[in-house]
Amino acid sequence: MRISVEQIRRKYLRHDKKFPHVWCPGCGNGIVMGALLRAIDGLSLPKDEVVLASGIGCSGRMPTYLDFNTLHTTHGRALTFATGIKLAKPSLNVIAIMGDGDASAIGGNHFIHAARRNLNLTAIIINNSIYGMTGGQYSPTTPFGSKSTTSVHGHIEQAFSIAELAVTSGAGFVARSTVYHAELMAHLIEMAIEKVGFSVVEVISNCHVQYGRRNQLGGAVEMLQSYKDNAVTVKRATSLTEEELEGKITIGVLADREMPISTEEYEKVRQRAKERGGNVGC
Repeated sequence: MRISVEQIRRKYLRHDKKFPHVWCPGCGNGIVMGALLRAIDGLSLPKDEVVLASGIGCSGRMPTYLDFNTLHTTHGRALTFATGIKLAKPSLNVIAIMGDGDASAIGGNHFIHAARRNLNLTAIIINNSIYGMTGGQYSPTTPFGSKSTTSVHGHIEQAFSIAELAVTSGAGFVARSTVYHAELMAHLIEMAIEKVGFSVVEVISNCHVQYGRRNQLGGAVEMLQSYKDNAVTVKRATSLTEEELEGKITIGVLADREMPISTEEYEKVRQRAKERGGNVGC
């Protein structure tokens, strides 16, 4: 049985740590944090067996507020630290929290290869189409033609899909939600944590201050309403034409497959090396 919001708040927040939070009123990061906590609580994971790693950005503040084993690392390197933790102690539930710029720009190479290796950890990527904390610069997911502080006359580069990049790079589990679909998001995060292999949950979120305001998308309420209006489930998307899917957000499980797990294969190498009396690193 799920506990109440108040019980979750008391159980999982560091009440004496950096509150009030730095997020703007209406920011989707708080919705993501709530969904993550509901997922962890729903799985009855002991707090000491959960590790949260983040990089730099608005989402990077999340581990500061939560009472788990946490790391606030350098820009784009959340998955690097998470990989080391998982290799050192595979029994831990390791979760990396990243933004779209953090994960797919400076951290893009780490993201691709974490997926290719099918590391046994979970990546939650909050995609708000902008660098929110550092001044509103465009990111790899900023739509073509959008305005930002570094594209004041309109962005001239095409955005790529984080979820589709994860699928093609080899991640075992890939899903997408929006911050409007909070219950779905919590369910997808539960599935991702339970999945053995590299799991990615992309969450389409609003940055109404740095992105919405510049692009006349309204405030937080209007942006969340747009997610409600433009989201289609994976099942429904299969029956729509390419033209009908234009501007839509496909939500749900995009990939769920079984492949060799990097951490398990690494352990096999260690055991073989021990049996032969050789060097594990050879």
